[in-house]
Amino acid sequence: MSFITAENLRFSYDDENRNVLDGVSLKVEKGEFVALLGHNGCGKSTVSKMLNAMLLPDEGVVMVDKMITSDEEMTFEIRRNVGLVLQNPDNQLVASVIEEDVAFGPENLGIEPSEIRKRVDDALRTVGMYEYRTHAPHKLSGGQKQRVAIAGILAMQPSCVVFDEPTAMLDPSGREEVMNTIAALKAKGITVVLITHYMNEAVQADRVIVMNSGRVLIEGKPDEVFSKVSLLKKHSLDVPQATELAYKLVGAGVHCDKMPLTTEECVGFLEEVLGK
Repeated sequence: MSFITAENLRFSYDDENRNVLDGVSLKVEKGEFVALLGHNGCGKSTVSKMLNAMLLPDEGVVMVDKMITSDEEMTFEIRRNVGLVLQNPDNQLVASVIEEDVAFGPENLGIEPSEIRKRVDDALRTVGMYEYRTHAPHKLSGGQKQRVAIAGILAMQPSCVVFDEPTAMLDPSGREEVMNTIAALKAKGITVVLITHYMNEAVQADRVIVMNSGRVLIEGKPDEVFSKVSLLKKHSLDVPQATELAYKLVGAGVHCDKMPLTTEECVGFLEEVLGK
């Protein structure tokens, strides 16, 4: 069984007459890096909050490591296993010293002090912020704040971390810092679900799930999903810039065996075209 399974999810907010989710089904395997894409209002963030029982579906079932999120007795264990990193890091920082902020979660889990010390140090090293452990969070850059927020989740030793547009408020340097941290988590075997608007982030995932109007439109490996440029454009969805360029060249009559996803792949494609 998959680590996370969502089946036929339907959900609407009290003040809305439409379903934000209208039959969403998806799976995430243990240790997998999945990117969840879609334009604003398609239901991505709603799904992210359902993965750690912050929200419960009106219909359908979400299971995390065989635990059903609607089972109140399992809520604590589910949230210990699935950490959620939000868009604005300032909303997740609670202490005036970085190491105290990272220790907040383990302290609430009742972990003994010596183990908390170890977890805090390990988490800060994982995100590359150990040397800042005695600094004040408000003096950090946006990317550094987000890495501290991630460390706070890691200190609780979750099996999975869900990122809800963690780079949306960051500059390119900050986005790179966060994506490097996500790569480090993946290397450690931690399951990652990334909600993002940046296609260059999505191409780094093992698998991409694209949502549209509360439903899953398409899913697969990045090269499979982004090869369907016409389908994505039909639903006003973006593709990586490298893919966009190649798509326009193909429209002008240039032959392309495989759509490039990254700048490096696009350079190779252009060199091949120009060499002929």
